[in-house]
Amino acid sequence: MSKFSLKDAYIDKARRDFLKKAGAGVATTVLGAGITLMAYPDPAAARKPDEPVDASKRWGLLIDANKCKEDCNACVTACSQENGWKLDGDPRHDSQWIRKLTIKNPQGGFTQSFPVMCQHCTNPPCTDVCPTGASFKRADGIVLVDKHICIGCRYCMMACPYKARSFIHQPLEDQKPHAPRGKGTVEACTLCVHRVDRGDQPACVERCSKDGNGALIFGDLNDPNSEISKQIATYPTRQIRADLGVDPGVRYKNL
Repeated sequence: MSKFSLKDAYIDKARRDFLKKAGAGVATTVLGAGITLMAYPDPAAARKPDEPVDASKRWGLLIDANKCKEDCNACVTACSQENGWKLDGDPRHDSQWIRKLTIKNPQGGFTQSFPVMCQHCTNPPCTDVCPTGASFKRADGIVLVDKHICIGCRYCMMACPYKARSFIHQPLEDQKPHAPRGKGTVEACTLCVHRVDRGDQPACVERCSKDGNGALIFGDLNDPNSEISKQIATYPTRQIRADLGVDPGVRYKNL
């Protein structure tokens, strides 16, 4: 089990006990000047709070760029609705948990559109530079931010080669209990960890299969019998900036 594994609302029992002793029951926790973290209830989850994350799994995504259409933003909308961050009308905006990018071949003019989010790396640079341990990787490969110990230094944002993290500048309203957020903290795609822990697909994958073009596959990269592993074994795939050696858990097909 990872040293910083999350339990319930991503706080382990020891830290929860400490926060209770320090003054539980308050609506907000002041982390520093201008940095306030909203309190939130524990989410319901199929995985028991004290059950360790399964280290034999490595969750990942496979994105088929040929199936991803430039005018389709189903995955972006689903992520916004599921996790409570607001769309600003531009699905390519860097501050979103997931954004659509369009690349163009300067010679032939051929274009491709595909989503980019936290790549959930095996060797995530964001965790290396975090001074508090707020940025961490679970034993099953999901990279997360513990908002209760994030001090908003934004080192992780600078370290991420994928521009996948954003900083919350404004007070938040209508937060989702399963997706805690906080002013003055950094956030990014969580692979909908609350859904994964109860045995469901991430919201982007589910919505893409219903309202999109079926461009996203989610599964266990360590399981040779999973659909994602079969696809990777059968067809050529690539990782964005594989040369960096961070081994992203997000792979792209036909890119």
